[in-house]
Amino acid sequence: MATPKKTSGKPAAKSTPKPAASKTETISSPGKQPISFKKGGLHQSLGVPAGKPIPKAKMDAAAAGKFGPKAQQQANFAQNVLAKGQKTAAKNAKKGK
Repeated sequence: MATPKKTSGKPAAKSTPKPAASKTETISSPGKQPISFKKGGLHQSLGVPAGKPIPKAKMDAAAAGKFGPKAQQQANFAQNVLAKGQKTAAKNAKKGK
């Protein structure tokens, strides 16, 4: 004979996955105000997994505003500020050798 399970009277807690804790990055330059942004924010806005590159078509659509104003700002920031920073760092690394 099976015995019925006892319940505590409380409803079962629903397990909802927590969003990944996004890390906030800050870029600061002498004489300019620091810029803060969420690392991986554009990937999240476009629905692209974090480890994969964003396709050019999606990046162009985001820059055109087809994914909303926040994604548009993130795409413009990535194309202008972050890409130029990578190019400058690569150029400076070549000078150092």
